Amino acid sequence: MCLGIPGRVVGMLEGYGGQLALVDVAGQHRKVNVGMLPEETFAPGDWVIIHMGFVVEKTNAAGADAAMAGLELMGRGTGDGLVSDVASADPGAST
Repeated sequence: MCLGIPGRVVGMLEGYGGQLALVDVAGQHRKVNVGMLPEETFAPGDWVIIHMGFVVEKTNAAGADAAMAGLELMGRGTGDGLVSDVASADPGAST
């Protein structure tokens, strides 16, 4: 099992072969790699689950809410910084 952080795609970044997306994670924009899901397409507004700077799953709003609820059940939702800390664990993930 891995810790997955939900985020919403803002847009794809030019010049990276379609591999990097700009994603809103708890109000902060992060660069994340979408290369693990080559069969998927990503557009602004899509919801994704991120682990270690990589998109591991494309989801919907309900899936994103469920992921956040799981984090909150652990006592570590957006209130104490876990979401932004984990999302920026990869130095290349922050903008």
